[in-house]
Amino acid sequence: MKLKIAVQKSGRLHDDSIGLLKECGIEVSNGVNSLKVTAGNFPLEVLYLRDDDIPQYVEDGVADIGIVGENVVLEKQKPITTLLPLGFGKCRLSVAVPKGSAYKSIACLSGRRIATSYPVILNAFLQDNGVSAEIHEISGSVEIAPNIGLADAICDLVSSGSTLFLNNLEETEVILRSEAVLVQGPVLAAEKQRILDQLLFRIEAVKRSKKYKYILLNAPDENLENIIRIIPGMKSPTILPLATEGWSSVHSVVQEDDFWNIIESLRREGAQGILVTAIEKMIV
Repeated sequence: MKLKIAVQKSGRLHDDSIGLLKECGIEVSNGVNSLKVTAGNFPLEVLYLRDDDIPQYVEDGVADIGIVGENVVLEKQKPITTLLPLGFGKCRLSVAVPKGSAYKSIACLSGRRIATSYPVILNAFLQDNGVSAEIHEISGSVEIAPNIGLADAICDLVSSGSTLFLNNLEETEVILRSEAVLVQGPVLAAEKQRILDQLLFRIEAVKRSKKYKYILLNAPDENLENIIRIIPGMKSPTILPLATEGWSSVHSVVQEDDFWNIIESLRREGAQGILVTAIEKMIV
């Protein structure tokens, strides 16, 4: 029995989705010439689908799980469960208007025409804010709608903002912050649940590793206690005596978010020869 996972056939989530599976030690091809491939070393079958279709396929049980943007999950409103965020494909769903518009607040959208591929999310946002506007649903190239007179504003995904800039638009309201998530259908057989648990274990190990760095340094013995307080590690650092008397080698992990502050603190305590490497997997 194989677990079936749906991933985007092409688009902004495809490469990261396949990359995640490969980081989990699962050998899969990228689906260039096939809509379905089987992993060579794990009981997993990968279905390459359109992003917008993944929630429906997962609901129907054609796929057991799927990797899809959180924005798509909320827009499609299918009875599927979000298992965990995956940390890639981050973007925001925002309202944008032509530059130079007399936009002061969301109330300025009242009575306006807004083009979007996300009518459900946009409608809920407008209702929550007491705004009545005309929603035009279009499937692509939303950003050109104001330039061709189709709409007064747009609601679309924004990543870097370069597309808005090129179309003389400016972001005014952020409706939703989104990233890729792993979703599951309503029913899963016991054997497939066991495989899913194995996959989740691997994904968590990969995700956890991205939050930390492995650090090695040489430290004067008289400052070891202070250095241990700075880099306590998962439980405690590894300390090994050096051939040079009065010095030890310290091995530990540090959180990425506070990395540079920690390095400065270590230097003040006399740490030398500091080496830092990425962690491929972290299992606790």
